[in-house]
Amino acid sequence: MQVTETLNEGLKRGYQITVTAAELDAKVVEKLTEAQPEIQMKGFRKGKVPLALLRKQFGQQILGEAMQETIDGAMSKHFEDSGDRPALQPQVKMTNDDWKEGDDVAVEMSYEKLPEIPEVDLKSITLEKLVVKAGEAEVEEALQNLAQNAKSWEDRAEGAAAEKGDKVTMDFVGKVDGEAFEGGSAEDFPLELGSAQFIPGFEEQLEGVKVGDEKAVTVSFPEDYRAEHLAGKEAVFDCTIKKIESSVPTPLDDELAKQYGAESLDALKAQIAERLEAEYAGAARQVQKRKLLDALDGMVSFDLPPTLVEAEAGQIAHQLWHEENPDVQGHDHAKIEPTEEHNKLAERRVRLGLLLAELGRVSEVEVTEAEMTQAVMAQARQYPGQERQFFEFIQQNQQAQQQLRAPIFEDKVVDYIFELAQVSETEVSKEELEKAVESLEDE
Repeated sequence: MQVTETLNEGLKRGYQITVTAAELDAKVVEKLTEAQPEIQMKGFRKGKVPLALLRKQFGQQILGEAMQETIDGAMSKHFEDSGDRPALQPQVKMTNDDWKEGDDVAVEMSYEKLPEIPEVDLKSITLEKLVVKAGEAEVEEALQNLAQNAKSWEDRAEGAAAEKGDKVTMDFVGKVDGEAFEGGSAEDFPLELGSAQFIPGFEEQLEGVKVGDEKAVTVSFPEDYRAEHLAGKEAVFDCTIKKIESSVPTPLDDELAKQYGAESLDALKAQIAERLEAEYAGAARQVQKRKLLDALDGMVSFDLPPTLVEAEAGQIAHQLWHEENPDVQGHDHAKIEPTEEHNKLAERRVRLGLLLAELGRVSEVEVTEAEMTQAVMAQARQYPGQERQFFEFIQQNQQAQQQLRAPIFEDKVVDYIFELAQVSETEVSKEELEKAVESLEDE
């Protein structure tokens, strides 16, 4: 077997692999000899079938397997000897298209190798960790929201007019151009006035109605309404008012706490404070992570595999285009050409991705089966009633598994770096944290 280098340019590599006919024939004989003891044919005892007959019977099949195994073995040995790690699956093709049995096999292999990534002194990185404590005002606001969700209702006095905040129960029929439309009718429908549950202008027109009233509500569907046949059109809803109820304030006491699984009001407040601070910590982590990535990006420089950058830039351009054109659902549009800004962002992402992957490899960071199971279960909750099909899809799809594994791996590497870096805590207000998060979105 002969391996000849044909390309060495930056991270690009190319090789010509030649497997001689004699080597291939020897591999076929080896495979037939291995299988011979288990083969039984008419007229021969098990294991006694002559190699010549086996070759005639199974030669072509074994030849294909031998060719594939020999080429795969040559590639594996090359990567082992060279130390190269391909950024993507190597491209392999036969160069002698007119090959026939008895000829040497010539194969061309090309790939882009992963770059040599310089060591980073993680202990020299300095980071700020924002800490927000849940104040009394935030806890009280959350407590009021819980009380609002737990509120009860009582009938308004006979003849009372509906006000904002009341719940109106009604039958209604919606019509466009005098014709009732599908999905525009309901019976005994409860609507809290001021909840913005219906299209703009609907709920306001019900303020002042009384039980027994018949009210025609005229509204126009928004131009971007999800049902295209109704978008921008005027509609009239004939409403029959059947009940009007006002909300009964829920006392902030131990009984409210018990509705939410707490033993007392103080215990519920403690749970709320803990939950709020966990939310603040999650937001603060995103700020800290961005600062870390900025620091790492400024500490390293190395060649990037062009194909990875090109693919990432194309994905960025495609995603942003769809965000700017939300009405286009499919992908049968013209090719979106990445801009210089897209290419620059792609280079940063690829550089940081390769760096984090290398740091994770060196520090032996791994994603456990338990972590993967938890991630799959979290995703499956987004498909109620189809959880089993989702699990089966993940089990059979390596790419989908990698999409779930990648962010877990990245977060574990980031946590590893946080442990080594010099991190100082700074207590800030909720508003200051919100500004820090908003600044991430602006960058």
